[in-house]
Amino acid sequence: MAYQFLSTNRDGPVEYLTSGRFNEHVIRELTEWASRTRAAAERHEVRIVVLAGAGTTFCAGADVTWMSKTVQYTEDENVRDASAMSHMFGALDELPLALVGRIQGAALGGGAGLAAICDIVIAADDALFGFTEVKLGILPAVISPFVLAKIGRSAARELFLTGARFPAARAREIGLAHVVVPAGELDATVSRSVTELLTAGPEAVAAAKALIPRVWAQPADAVATLTARAIAARRVSLEGQEGLKAFLEKRKPLWSR
Repeated sequence: MAYQFLSTNRDGPVEYLTSGRFNEHVIRELTEWASRTRAAAERHEVRIVVLAGAGTTFCAGADVTWMSKTVQYTEDENVRDASAMSHMFGALDELPLALVGRIQGAALGGGAGLAAICDIVIAADDALFGFTEVKLGILPAVISPFVLAKIGRSAARELFLTGARFPAARAREIGLAHVVVPAGELDATVSRSVTELLTAGPEAVAAAKALIPRVWAQPADAVATLTARAIAARRVSLEGQEGLKAFLEKRKPLWSR
């Protein structure tokens, strides 16, 4: 499918997704893309997505034209607008595959929210992050569930309330970024991450990703049955059987050949 605001490129089981703006049109297209990609992931056609920004910036937040529209919206219209964005973030967050964020330049506001829903974030050392909404008299409400799950309450209290911009090194300290490298090494580092991810069983990756929010912040005894059933299901699955046998037979499993 051709998009007006998104660019996609498929290389085997890896899809590269690029967007240069953040507005209501991009939100609609990302939601549509997420639905199509979920179906492709369930067919194992896509196993990894690399999310990047166009040009020198990952995503500097809402564009001016969209912001000027929301100023004129009624409260009900703003609720509908924000609900569409919330649905988009949820659809991206729940994709049953590995989502890798390639962060260059600025990742501000909604752009920082996009970084938060990526499973692996690789940032250039000169990248700049920020939850800058309070500087505009608003707040990072829609992205807050995803950001809090990534950076925790303490960092959110400082960064949400000040709206301060912070470097990639700080993003790594608080868990928003996982790897920080010189800008010239960004693509090579993303490529290594993709190669590593391709050695993992695609169904296992999807199951592991779905497991995390179900057991996060829960006492072990409260989820003991859930986790026992989760590992048992994987052990008897075709993919689990193939992975275990490949290990015992000292060969590569079918999905990594």
